Amino acid sequence: MSYPAELKYTKEHEWIRDNGDGTATIGITEFAQSELGDIVYVELNDVGESYGKDDVFGTVEAVKTVSELFMPVAGEVVEINEALGDEPELVNDDPYGKGWMIKIKPDNMDDLNDLLSASEYEEIVA
Repeated sequence: MSYPAELKYTKEHEWIRDNGDGTATIGITEFAQSELGDIVYVELNDVGESYGKDDVFGTVEAVKTVSELFMPVAGEVVEINEALGDEPELVNDDPYGKGWMIKIKPDNMDDLNDLLSASEYEEIVA
């Protein structure tokens, strides 16, 4: 499995990417999507909503289970991946690309530094 080095990770299997413009993109890891199996529905909360670290920002429904999505850092949702409404399988096919979930404006970009590196995350899921 791949865990891109430029991303930060959580123990709950979310990843976050600093977009370099004061925003960050969030999704679930390749490990998470493989554990869930075929994803059939993604429910994401609305743009403009603000969340604290570890708050639930949506759910992913697979054939046999539903899993909550947790915020890696506090921030405001500025965009949701509308494509997932019609194509939830994008999360399975491309979890770090077209399968992203939300974009946020973090309250503090430095909070990303407190998350796991790719190698630290890989140790957890090994």
